[in-house]
Amino acid sequence: MANLLLKDVEKAYGEVKVLKDINLDIKTGELIVFVGPSGCGKSTLLRMIAGLEKITGGDFTIDGDRMNDVPPAQRGIAMVFQSYALYPHMTVRDNMAFALKIAKKSQAEIDKAIDKAARILQLTPYLDRLPKALSGGQRQRVAIGRAIVRDPKVYLFDEPLSNLDAALRVATRIEIAQLKEAMPNSTMIYVTHDQVEAMTLASRIVVLAGGGIAQVGTPLELYERPENEFVAQFIGSPSMNLLPGEIVETGAMTVVKLDNGGIARATIPTKAADMGLKVKVGVRPEDLLATDGEAVFTGEVEITEALGEVTILYFKRQGDAAQVIAKLPGIHSELRRKTVKLGTDPKKVHLFANGRSLLYR
Repeated sequence: MANLLLKDVEKAYGEVKVLKDINLDIKTGELIVFVGPSGCGKSTLLRMIAGLEKITGGDFTIDGDRMNDVPPAQRGIAMVFQSYALYPHMTVRDNMAFALKIAKKSQAEIDKAIDKAARILQLTPYLDRLPKALSGGQRQRVAIGRAIVRDPKVYLFDEPLSNLDAALRVATRIEIAQLKEAMPNSTMIYVTHDQVEAMTLASRIVVLAGGGIAQVGTPLELYERPENEFVAQFIGSPSMNLLPGEIVETGAMTVVKLDNGGIARATIPTKAADMGLKVKVGVRPEDLLATDGEAVFTGEVEITEALGEVTILYFKRQGDAAQVIAKLPGIHSELRRKTVKLGTDPKKVHLFANGRSLLYR
């Protein structure tokens, strides 16, 4: 059981602040995922929680106890790194037992902890093997098992799947989800740059950008109700299309005349005072549909990517505008070099002004 609270936490290297105004309340049993672009500070924040980086401002507590100056070994935290960091000359059993032996646990306690972790991670048949006799996914499970045997308050994962190939990443991701199900009261914090990992594993996602938190929410909250343009484009693949325009009708439904000549309707209510407001209309590629009626966008398909269940259409750029991307169900290779009109459901339209969603004004 562990409740983590970060209040006004900062990290600075000399005069340079790399993280600022970090405020997070992580509840017992949550699996929190930190995501963001390279260099946003997600691994640094994780290392600050672990005690491997010094907190230069604010307070970090676990169950009400201030941890800022507590050594890593005394925080009740176990960390799984990107590299497996297994001792190559030790068996799986000895790798998992090492930290417990250092802590001078009895052999009976060690055996019980190893048997429990091995059972959870399905490692029992491999306990007497050396790491070189294991697959990459099995080695990562041993690294996770080494954390489990310590029975920590908090588990930290720093991009644990990035060294695995695609098939192993999927399999190991499922195993981590099953591990969380088997340990419902364990608090876990997971760092990744992979959106699929974030969306499938997280209780809540913390999106980091520009040295701070861009938004915190459940995966579907971030997908369906992004607070700003950054989160809107960062969550989802391909990224959300942002089309500039101007509000021409207000009320229960907002109508935007787009710079590309299209019309967008949104079920986001606006006021008469918003008439003429310059906005960006956000539509996810999967929410665009070919239409013969009113179009949000009309353009020539430059490239198609047939993935089987969907086809991704890349449209020719119109001047300096960003490229529009659509994701249509089924196979549509015949649309290459064709002009296509795209519409969307008004309920799926997002509106942003000055980078912020009109939903959060």
